[in-house]
Amino acid sequence: MRVFLFCALSLVGWNLLMTTAAQAARPLTIADLFKFERLSDPQLSPDGKLVAYVVSQPNLEKNSSVSTIWLAPTNGGAARQLTTTTKHDRHPRWSPDGKQILFESDRGGSQQLWVIDIAGGEARQLTAIASEAGTGIWSPDGKSIAFVSAVYPEYSDKPYAESNATNQKRKEETEKSPVKARVFTKLFYRHWDSWVEDKRQHLFVIPAAGGEPRDVTPGDRDGYPTSSTFSTGDDFCFTPDSQSIVFTAPPEKDEAWSTDYNLYVVPVTGGPAKRLTENPAADNGPKFSPDGKRLAYRAQSRTGFEADRWQLMVLDFPGGKPKSVTPSFDRSVESFVWRDNDTIDFTAEQNASSPIFRVSVKAPAAPQEIAAGGTNGSLSTDTQGKLLAFARASLDRPADVFVLDAQGQARNLTHANAQLLAELDLPRPESVTVPGDGGTPMQMWILKPPGFDPKKKWPLAYLVHGGPQGAWDDNWSYRWNAQLWAAQGYVVALPNPRGSTGFGQKYVDEISGDWGGKCFNDLMAGMDYLEKLPYIDRERMASAGASFGGYMMNWFAGHTDRFQTLITHCGVYNFDSMYTTTEELWFDEWEHGGPPWGKHRDSYEKHSPHRFAEKFKTPMLIIHNDLDFRVPVSEGLQLFTALQRQGIESKMINFPDEGHWVLKPANSEYWHMEVFGWLTKMVPPGPK
Repeated sequence: MRVFLFCALSLVGWNLLMTTAAQAARPLTIADLFKFERLSDPQLSPDGKLVAYVVSQPNLEKNSSVSTIWLAPTNGGAARQLTTTTKHDRHPRWSPDGKQILFESDRGGSQQLWVIDIAGGEARQLTAIASEAGTGIWSPDGKSIAFVSAVYPEYSDKPYAESNATNQKRKEETEKSPVKARVFTKLFYRHWDSWVEDKRQHLFVIPAAGGEPRDVTPGDRDGYPTSSTFSTGDDFCFTPDSQSIVFTAPPEKDEAWSTDYNLYVVPVTGGPAKRLTENPAADNGPKFSPDGKRLAYRAQSRTGFEADRWQLMVLDFPGGKPKSVTPSFDRSVESFVWRDNDTIDFTAEQNASSPIFRVSVKAPAAPQEIAAGGTNGSLSTDTQGKLLAFARASLDRPADVFVLDAQGQARNLTHANAQLLAELDLPRPESVTVPGDGGTPMQMWILKPPGFDPKKKWPLAYLVHGGPQGAWDDNWSYRWNAQLWAAQGYVVALPNPRGSTGFGQKYVDEISGDWGGKCFNDLMAGMDYLEKLPYIDRERMASAGASFGGYMMNWFAGHTDRFQTLITHCGVYNFDSMYTTTEELWFDEWEHGGPPWGKHRDSYEKHSPHRFAEKFKTPMLIIHNDLDFRVPVSEGLQLFTALQRQGIESKMINFPDEGHWVLKPANSEYWHMEVFGWLTKMVPPGPK
């Protein structure tokens, strides 16, 4: 029986009280979080009549989820389920003739590519490669399919049958061996939550009708981004004649501390790859115009900086010189698609939301905003460019699939969670702007709990986002859901301090080398604003955050006593140990100017929370996980030791099977119960 029974009963009582008060609706509960259908990856059919998308449903009992592919007609009819599985079907991609959908699935025991007719029936397994297959796409002529597989490079120049058999044998020997030693000779040897060792991600091409795949990027080098930071999802495409593939490749050497990603082109029959870009910073996400004459992609300008502004580049293919079509647009281009031969639609964060913009390639000008509201992403279009499909979510609504028509009207095609949403009281947050450090404006969301009475005093939950180059956008989250925090009986504040994205590159840059400086001052200015509100109870205030937000909790511990408790998830505690145990070294080297030795020593020392441990006195809840290779678990263990040694009330939760995030459904439920249990104990919820 769980030890948080008392706290859980307190939360149940609060929810019953709010249900009575609201009458027509009730607050969101932890259980509700796992009832939502989670929609993603909308893909518009070539004729624009259907959208394929993924629906994921958590299963608490099995501590896993099921993902299936659905089809929604763009004329407004009912959606229907296309695939059925107890595993994971995802990444749907339409055949050029619109009759079939390619997808990846582990329904057969390992992740492989499958094809299904849109009329239904049984799916056909396309690949059976020992190293598994994913991220499949069709060639324009529909005769070939390209995909990604992580192989042992020393076998990759052999004929497929031999290399595949050797990969299979090595895999089986490793699984059967009583010795579980890992051997690696270079960085990266692990990434996020997975051990990479010396495998390489290669591109393969297989006939769409089935047959033997061909490794078109053999050798000891990756043909696909090793870091999700530099991935747009589909990071390669066929040339218009279907005879070659343009792909994004990581640096040939120094992958862990270089961001020099470039575009290459290689024949589908194999052979030497030709480099297309010479930019020393990152390039990624190639896409051809409908007529095949131009190639668009994203590019950064500063090498070593993962949060540099992404510009939209276009070059005449082949042989043209790259040119930015967003040179004066002070935002980062994210998802993009060609609407016609001269027009590109894209999304970009802007002032805590993500609108859709349009830019002309023929006569570049300031991008025009064509669709606003919430956070939009995962763009796709039909062959004629008449419709645009995308996912849209907000702080008070989970994602649905939308289409934007030629008249600029956005329509919701799915309404996937309408019945559940009708039961819930999900208040819209208020956006405020407060003067931060030096008077620089800082945007902040304020979300009031269901049943809010402004005449009473309410406790505060002050949430700090990760990144640090990230933001609290008008978006829905299943990991840090502001509505769920508010439903516990707290006013929730979501500040976007220095370093936050979507407010201009200068604002982003001003966090680097100054984590505990202007950003901390911005956050304290946000608290100054909140404490003056008549309904905030200054005796009941908590703060919480993950990743960089977790770092800031650790920094708060040594620099302010205005909170009754701090909740830190996977946050940096000691910059020295962080550098030598994390995987993407470019991140720390950019933030501090280089490695933590020599002339950069002071930068690592200045803003490291561990140096201020003697000032700690605020009770803290720590969550840190064994498979977190970005901010390794040693950071949380060091913090817990420092708190315990000083007799400060503290508790640590460790998930051995989770990485930087807690993703498994039962683990997530446990995480929420523990976090809200601790919060209830330290900062009692509800009005006074």
